[in-house]
Amino acid sequence: MTALEGARERRVRTGGIELCVAELGDPGRPTVVLVHGYPDSKEVWSEVASRLADRFHVVLYDVRGHGRSSAPEPLRGGFTLEKLTDDFLAVVDVVSPGRPVHLVGHDWGSVQAWEFVTVERTRGRIASFTSVSGPSLDHFGHWINRRLRRPTPRRIGQLLGQGAKSWYVYLLHTPAVPELAWRGPLGKRWPGILRRLEKVPHGDYPTPSLPRDAAHGAWLYRDNVRSRLRHPRTDAHAHAPVQLVTPLGDAYLSERLYDGLEEWVPRLTRRTLAAKHWVPRTRPDQLSSWIADFVTSTEASEGGGVREASRRATGPHAERFGGQLVLVTGAGSGIGRATAFAFAEAGARVIAVDRDADSAARTAEKSLLLGAPEAWAETVDVSDEQAMEKLAADVLSRYGVVDVLVNNAGIGLSGSFFDTAPEDWKRILDVNLWGVIHGCRLFGRQMIERGQGGHIVNTASAAAFQPSRVLPAYSTSKAAVLMLSECLRAELAGKDIGVTAVCPGLVNTGITATARFVGVDAEEEERRRKRAARWYGMRRYPPEKVAEAILRAVAHDEALVPVTPEARAAYALSRFAPGWLRRLARVKPPV
Repeated sequence: MTALEGARERRVRTGGIELCVAELGDPGRPTVVLVHGYPDSKEVWSEVASRLADRFHVVLYDVRGHGRSSAPEPLRGGFTLEKLTDDFLAVVDVVSPGRPVHLVGHDWGSVQAWEFVTVERTRGRIASFTSVSGPSLDHFGHWINRRLRRPTPRRIGQLLGQGAKSWYVYLLHTPAVPELAWRGPLGKRWPGILRRLEKVPHGDYPTPSLPRDAAHGAWLYRDNVRSRLRHPRTDAHAHAPVQLVTPLGDAYLSERLYDGLEEWVPRLTRRTLAAKHWVPRTRPDQLSSWIADFVTSTEASEGGGVREASRRATGPHAERFGGQLVLVTGAGSGIGRATAFAFAEAGARVIAVDRDADSAARTAEKSLLLGAPEAWAETVDVSDEQAMEKLAADVLSRYGVVDVLVNNAGIGLSGSFFDTAPEDWKRILDVNLWGVIHGCRLFGRQMIERGQGGHIVNTASAAAFQPSRVLPAYSTSKAAVLMLSECLRAELAGKDIGVTAVCPGLVNTGITATARFVGVDAEEEERRRKRAARWYGMRRYPPEKVAEAILRAVAHDEALVPVTPEARAAYALSRFAPGWLRRLARVKPPV
């Protein structure tokens, strides 16, 4: 059964053609209109539509000449933006008379939707617009002209870069060739191409009408691209709030196309996503969540209210992490707490996990104040396999699949190898290594099964590559975390799941307050603990800087991140002068 089976279908006549329109959900709720791109039909939206239907009245239609909509005769001149706007107005007049709709477009659905939201005759019919992988041709034309009028090496590079990405546009303007290709070998091979290059999963898409749709859709480009790029409108200002979703791995569109978009869109919300072009198929969970949040906040604003979390989530990473589900272990203090707060400021939904229930609860409460739309506290000992399995099952059933996992919980242990008892080894490996293994295994598997990517961050340490005569157990546990992260990154690369090992040096956290010092009596252990705490405090490197490094690493999919200056120095020595590190390891530190 496909996601659109059971949808209510109707035919809408406009301009001598019939459009096939499908509806899901309660017509009494806000209407969300999903417009597909090229060479697609409305089924490209099936996964997103099914996720939105419980909360909204969802409308999808096959663009003229696509799917089960009829094609204009002749084809030439039948796909202009003006006629596409006529189609849109005909649809919304039927499905949502007298009430504005929330518009969502992907690819050419977004290109034409930019026309809808910037022409005067649609004013009052569009409540909001979410654009995914499709720029306004008018904005694009001005973008090109500005770079040609005032060329710089950077601007010329941007033009050449986008020109290379637009190779297919040139081919679509050639007479007859695209039609022959799509009705021949390309149409047959396209589903496999999408699976290999875009990692689009199997399902009800593409539909059997693909060869015909793609052949007709070539006229979208021929009827509009050259004329609009040469003579872009100067009044192409959006008259509704716009949410721009930019896939960072888009092979066809450069991020730079949207530079300066605020000039045309006074009310603009930006989102970025670690994905390729076909986001409606590869990231339906995140996309539908962003659409729902944007529609809900727009409706609340029009009703006189504003969602507090949406207004506060203005951190530097809000574009990337807004609305994502982030789980942080060891979130009750130190780096874990700072990381939870940083994600909260970026608008993420936060799950704060710690073995101390009160600390986890305080972190969750403050996360809400900092901008998290939702935050929860969970209590668990990461070394307990059964407790971690229960946590993973509970998180999945209550909140969904985690988008970012931060395995941060850890403990310290100092002392000679021969003073470290087997039970000491077991305890530090249970927490520092097995806690990471449990998290990666349980939550990583959920990411794999969802098939929509994700990211895992494992907190290692500069001790992972810096040997020390007084930290054999701790260094071993962190070196194991580092190697585990490297191996897991290789294994998950094909699943669009990134893995990062973060290696801080001396950071002013509470780890020294709970660290064990073996081989000495209780009084001496307490003295050394206080001395270590003073050293860490004198270093004055706050955990917030580590948290910022973690968010940056996830955003840029970095493999290994030494954070502090001493960590970066130790990493450099481990690669280029390991002998010096071995000599330093022999030095007995003052106690």
